[in-house]
Amino acid sequence: MRFPSKELVESLRKRYPVGCRVELVRMDDPQAPPVGTKGTVRGVDDIGSVMVAWDNGCGLSVAYGEDACKVVSGDE
Repeated sequence: MRFPSKELVESLRKRYPVGCRVELVRMDDPQAPPVGTKGTVRGVDDIGSVMVAWDNGCGLSVAYGEDACKVVSGDE
């Protein structure tokens, strides 16, 4: 597994700031919340995973290069 550069991680942190709302697009994990689940970003770790508090209580992170989420407005 290749880790993203520090510059890419910083870019991800700007794209997914703490407190922003996201929606799950894809996650390859049997414990994943359903696609379309929304959550609040808790941060981006040093390997580029977006740490999310999903609205359904799940705490799985969105793994860089494997999973996908998109930013949504807070009123959705």
